[in-house]
Amino acid sequence: MAWSEITRRHYARRTARYASDMTDREWALIEPFLPMPRRLGRPRSTDLREVVNALLYIVTSGCQWRMLPKDFPPCSTVQRYFYQWRALGLWSRINHHLVMEARELEGREASPTAGVIDSQSVKTTESGGIRGYDAGKKTKGRKRHIIVDTLGLMVGLMVHSADVQDRDVAPDILKSIRYRWPWLLHVFADGSYASTS
Repeated sequence: MAWSEITRRHYARRTARYASDMTDREWALIEPFLPMPRRLGRPRSTDLREVVNALLYIVTSGCQWRMLPKDFPPCSTVQRYFYQWRALGLWSRINHHLVMEARELEGREASPTAGVIDSQSVKTTESGGIRGYDAGKKTKGRKRHIIVDTLGLMVGLMVHSADVQDRDVAPDILKSIRYRWPWLLHVFADGSYASTS
């Protein structure tokens, strides 16, 4: 999609609060996937839309959990929902649905048949999480492998320490998306994924 004056106005993020906040249309796409309130116990008092807005704010701004502005739910609540939804596989289901919706809006089949894989090494701090040394990029940290379809929509992701070679990770990431994207038959990659063994 090329940016024009019409598309810029249509996709402008003008909100009363933060540019990362969801529009009503975006919330309507995500809301059906969120868990219903429990029938037993104390009624839910947290607005799930505000939890998702808080998570989008963190991702967009790169702030720490404790730096979350006070007009969002408490950071401990947002963090608890994030980890709970991650354990349930909710983020993968939402991404899968949004990719299919976006592809159909572009006049494509819902499931892609071709994609591209690439990796990026990023520096990390010494505290928390896995890390390793990528000798090729001279980076100490993590490496992320992303598979996108031909529209650039993410269909697969894997993060690991930077000392693992691209060719060694490719089979694992391809296996991880095999059942979600069964028609993805062609994946283009650069030479770092070529196996010499």
